Amino acid sequence: MKQISSRFSIAVHVLSLIAVSPDPEQCTGDILAGSVNTNPVIIRRISAMLKKAGLIEVRAGIGGAKLKVPPEEITLLTVFRAVDSASEGELFHFHENPNPACPVGRNIESILRAEMRAAQEAFEARLASVTIRQLMDGLKPHLLEA
Repeated sequence: MKQISSRFSIAVHVLSLIAVSPDPEQCTGDILAGSVNTNPVIIRRISAMLKKAGLIEVRAGIGGAKLKVPPEEITLLTVFRAVDSASEGELFHFHENPNPACPVGRNIESILRAEMRAAQEAFEARLASVTIRQLMDGLKPHLLEA
């Protein structure tokens, strides 16, 4: 099964860390990369996507990042759409050129497409119902451990 790109989970991680950090200067690419445990280049790419989507502001020079949108207004669906490259808004890709001489090959896509659309709508509805603020609330007990 092909997985959704890790850009999504990294972007949520980055936004959550920025949201809980009291000082934007603490949210440099290196610090974010250290928290995600990945290369700073990956963080810069994802940060650029989040910036383009209007979710964060990245400070040049001294570095750092801050949210441009309150965490209660950033849904997981917003983040997903900012960083994932699902072609043409469709999560599922159909195989090419089924055999039109076969009754299954000729008809399966139209029947299956309705099911896939329903699955995508459920996926998107769930992501739309969860905000970065809700994730931060779930993180609070763990932040006290640090």
